[in-house]
Amino acid sequence: MRIFTPWEDERPGFEEIDLVAHCGQSAEGPFLNTLTVTDIATGWTECLAIWQKSQQLVAEAILELRKRLPFPLLGIDSDNGSEFINDLLYHYCLDEHITFTRSRPYKKNDQAHVEQKNWSVVRHTVGYDRLETEEELVILRSIYADLRLYINFFQPVLKLVGKEQVDGKTIKQYDVATTPFRRVLASDQVSLETKAKLTNLYLHLNPVVLRNQIDQNVARLWKLVR
Repeated sequence: MRIFTPWEDERPGFEEIDLVAHCGQSAEGPFLNTLTVTDIATGWTECLAIWQKSQQLVAEAILELRKRLPFPLLGIDSDNGSEFINDLLYHYCLDEHITFTRSRPYKKNDQAHVEQKNWSVVRHTVGYDRLETEEELVILRSIYADLRLYINFFQPVLKLVGKEQVDGKTIKQYDVATTPFRRVLASDQVSLETKAKLTNLYLHLNPVVLRNQIDQNVARLWKLVR
């Protein structure tokens, strides 16, 4: 894939993307999926619920993603699934000058950031049950609408800043835990207008209310499933 903008770990806009399948114990038939997106520089994370694992629906989710991100989408890095590696997304990235790269086959560490969010955000919130109805899709999207605000504005995350080998062991160094929102504010690559809008939104949010709404919708979802 053509690289329009060299990949940068310190510049917001370069995203790892992956799909989480809500298929339960069987991958047969239609079921819901979550497109998880994590920004490398800031840790900003978006979750988008889609009806099925298809090229068209993934492409539509990426269109929606661009509306939600507080900075331009500069690059995406996916695995080798056909829902990502296809003509539709390829030509879209060419037309929009979005850098598109893919991980190496069977190398999970190539997408360590988004894989971690698949577990800590998606699985930790909605679990491993099978989701397959339109009603469940509506509730899942409601969960993610609150969850994106809760995790990005109120959940501090660590960022790996260095590694060193000591006596044959890898010692990892992390910065001070900070919310993705604060990392966006600290970036000189994000406009003052965007920072002002995010700050205004932050001042009107209540983490307790958000957490309660998430828990209530998760309870509704599990009641449907079980």
